[in-house]
Amino acid sequence: MSTAWPKARLSEVLARSTTSVAIVPDQGYHEITVKLWGKGVVLRGNVSGADIGGTRRFVAKAGQFILSRIDARNGAIGIVPPNLDGAVVSNDFPLFDIASTELEPAFLGWLTKTHDFVELCQRASEGTTNRVRLQEERFLALEIPLPPLAEQRRIVARIEELAAQIAEARSIRHHAAEEAEALAKAALKHLRLSDEATTVSIAGCSTMSTGTTPPSERSDYYGGALQWFTPGDLGSQMELERSTRTLSDAAVADRRARIFEPGTVLLVAIGASLGKVGLTRKKCSANQQITGIRFDDTVLPEYGYWWLKRISSDLMAAAPQATLPIINQERIGVFEIVVPPLPEQRRIVAELDALQAEVDALKRLQAETAVELNAMLPAILDRAFKGEL
Repeated sequence: MSTAWPKARLSEVLARSTTSVAIVPDQGYHEITVKLWGKGVVLRGNVSGADIGGTRRFVAKAGQFILSRIDARNGAIGIVPPNLDGAVVSNDFPLFDIASTELEPAFLGWLTKTHDFVELCQRASEGTTNRVRLQEERFLALEIPLPPLAEQRRIVARIEELAAQIAEARSIRHHAAEEAEALAKAALKHLRLSDEATTVSIAGCSTMSTGTTPPSERSDYYGGALQWFTPGDLGSQMELERSTRTLSDAAVADRRARIFEPGTVLLVAIGASLGKVGLTRKKCSANQQITGIRFDDTVLPEYGYWWLKRISSDLMAAAPQATLPIINQERIGVFEIVVPPLPEQRRIVAELDALQAEVDALKRLQAETAVELNAMLPAILDRAFKGEL
């Protein structure tokens, strides 16, 4: 923080708010929580008075300073936003009125997001490992830089201008990735197929089998060389490489593992990930949420993969409405696949692979840019409160 600016103790600009309300059992209340690492003051939930322990709660006002006694040392600090005016908090979230004639609330809000301010909170916290809490007296005795109000407002305006530019850049990157993803989905929906293509049911050109899960109490069934895929292992990539868990030779010998040969398309047929697909290149296994589809010689495995990806939303829609969506082999089998000659399938696969490669490249660029953008605001705040902005 800047050494050129005068300093003020927090006790000179913050005053503990003691405004409280009696909790009425049959009345509803908004509760506040404070996210870690400067992520904001947010609504914890809407609760009835009967579900709130105790008879009184402190009442927050928009523009007040709030912190978590337990997690202030982890950046759970901030300013109460307008939409939480009148919400209630427990004594674990002390509220403070800000002396607005000396300290601009937005200036303090941005200051709390800096590493230096979090360090102040860490210095004011003490206790054993699991009971470290911020000590209010020690906290209020700490000093912060306090430039004139006009300078505070200039700094806030400059920070907010740069933060808006960062948000716009992030939005543009996100929008570009969404458009690329939409383009890939549109390409799947509007495949250019020749008149030589024939339409058959999936059951008419493939064999299907469902994965298995060996008994968990048999630890000797797990930890071998056989890849054992679960829905979480299937992502946006076509080819499946490594799973989060593996099975042993004992599981195979005891027929507790369903073996899928290379070139099998794995389809998630149960649960929230229903419709996700992947293509095996090596012998592997999968759990009971996954159905393996082995196409015959008229359908390239890669073409089968792309076709199942094309109809993934239709598969989800065909699942009976239940807590856990599930589509069995019979329901999968009635879906139709349009099968062009093999050379045409190869052309389509090459085009879709190339398009997916472009989408993946854009996503990687977006991820790299996101890291850079995320680092920009802390750097801006560091400069701002050193008086260099």
